[in-house]
Amino acid sequence: MHRAVAELRRGTPVLLSGPEPLILLAAETAGARGLGEFAALAAQPAALLLAPSRAAGLLRRADFAEPPASGAGAAAVALRLTPALATPAMLASMADPTLEQLLTEPPALLPAPVQSAAALALAKLARLLPAVLAAPPGPMAEEVAARLSLLRVPAADVLAYPQEAAAGLRRVAEAAVPLEGARDARIVAFRTADSGIEHLAIVIGAPQRTAAPLVRLHSECFTGDLLGSLRCDCGTQLRGAIRRMAEDGAGVLLYLAQEGRGIGLVNKLRAYALQDRGLDTVDANRALGWGADERNFMVAAVMLRALDVHRIRLLTNNPEKVQALAACGIEVAAREAHAFAANGVNDQYLATKAARFGHLLDGA
Repeated sequence: MHRAVAELRRGTPVLLSGPEPLILLAAETAGARGLGEFAALAAQPAALLLAPSRAAGLLRRADFAEPPASGAGAAAVALRLTPALATPAMLASMADPTLEQLLTEPPALLPAPVQSAAALALAKLARLLPAVLAAPPGPMAEEVAARLSLLRVPAADVLAYPQEAAAGLRRVAEAAVPLEGARDARIVAFRTADSGIEHLAIVIGAPQRTAAPLVRLHSECFTGDLLGSLRCDCGTQLRGAIRRMAEDGAGVLLYLAQEGRGIGLVNKLRAYALQDRGLDTVDANRALGWGADERNFMVAAVMLRALDVHRIRLLTNNPEKVQALAACGIEVAAREAHAFAANGVNDQYLATKAARFGHLLDGA
């Protein structure tokens, strides 16, 4: 899968194989070379596939804001790829609402391909905006594909990858790392088999010998954890959790490589730009074509079992984390509140957490 991700990121088409195969090219990285290769491989009509939430803002169609609950092609809206749209600058602006939009009239709609969900999922795995050019292979596709060494990836493998990658996590290294807030700490690194993604467990004391140790699932936040950003409460939560576990005598903080609720650092910065225009966290993510929360908490369950921790007290304000871990077989004996006061900058951010994500920030 990492090869398919790399191809999309460098602006090269890939073949999404399955019952109805598609030639794909990421809109965000499409350059002149990639567009030429796509045109040589693809049949007409070609389409630009967008997440429904992105298409809703682009076309001002409220009925696209959320995909239907079921039905073929429900995962995407397909726009006819005209010559006017098929330029790097136009495709980038179509994919990213933080850029200037150059449309003079709305593009025609096409039926969304059956494998649209897998097409957009592959772009998300690459941490690209979920917007891809798609078309069935053309009559010369086999010949051109052989010349270009076109990579093929099964659609079923794309959709199954997040769960399979989580299940395949392995411990690869560990060492004692005394911390400012917890001198009796060590870090255990976990890695997926076929990518460079690494998740970390900060283990304090001997939690496996505790009936129900404190555990926190902490999604990495470069801006908050490392730089001390005031836009969020992540750095405060991180350091507060470590101190509290040290005071408790044991605990595990899982530092998960799921920046920006799973959309990645670059897309989080794009979402910040939209928030500066008045959107909240949820609507900014959706305007980019991402879900409000794209994280996979099966990763955390696999890590806890590898650490021989099966029953926990979860340090969180997010009830969904409790439910997610329970669904993955981890017994959550109690939820421990982990709220911190607003700082004058993140007030709206915290209010959105409470109102739209259901976080319990009143200390309850």
